[in-house]
Amino acid sequence: MLLADLPDETEEVIGDRGYDSNQIRLSLAERNITACIPPRKNQKSKPPYNWHLYKKRNLIENMFAKLKD
Repeated sequence: MLLADLPDETEEVIGDRGYDSNQIRLSLAERNITACIPPRKNQKSKPPYNWHLYKKRNLIENMFAKLKD
């Protein structure tokens, strides 16, 4: 799992809805890492996330798309 190899100084992880699972959230919380992952639409209890921080994920996605071109 890629999240297991995060450096110790990691403070936040931004992920898309595909990473929305209780196991991932608990794993990050145990290491004091803030998970910025929007909940899946069908999830009953929707955990909070920083919407403004999540918008910055788009910048990273665009950077990788340009590098692939």
